[in-house]
Amino acid sequence: MRAALAGDEAPYRWLLAEIGRAVRPGIRAAFSRARLGDGDIEDVVQETLLAIHLKRHTWDADQKVSPWVSAIARHKAIDAMRRRGVRRAEPIEDFEAFLAAPEAPDPHARSDVERLMESLNPRARDIVRSISLEEQSISATATRLGMSEVAVRVALHRALKALGAAWKATQS
Repeated sequence: MRAALAGDEAPYRWLLAEIGRAVRPGIRAAFSRARLGDGDIEDVVQETLLAIHLKRHTWDADQKVSPWVSAIARHKAIDAMRRRGVRRAEPIEDFEAFLAAPEAPDPHARSDVERLMESLNPRARDIVRSISLEEQSISATATRLGMSEVAVRVALHRALKALGAAWKATQS
């Protein structure tokens, strides 16, 4: 490469031929992993050689040539696969054997919540149970309790704040 940069044509031709022979197996392997045919391998090799020729001035003479060449070849192979729209598809039928089972709810968590809710007044407990545990809407809860939606929201906020304080007290 140093000779090529100095303008010596014969070593440069030899270098390009060697680079072509060196990158071809790596490009073939990349196409094989992507389950592509061998049709575009030679095109990618030629694109790699052209890129090396056009960008040879960017090579750092203090570094080895092979990592620089390998990076260019890898990127040219990736570009070719992107142009072809290569997407790797894996069958998903067998994946359920590898998926983790959903975690069972902690049986003690519900009893802890129930115990903490005993510290609330009956109306606040009803609002929290209705909205947070039974997942009813605020409007349905307000209608059932004969309250405005704003009043239910305020009561829910205060009840949750009280539950937080009660839980914090049990942690210390």
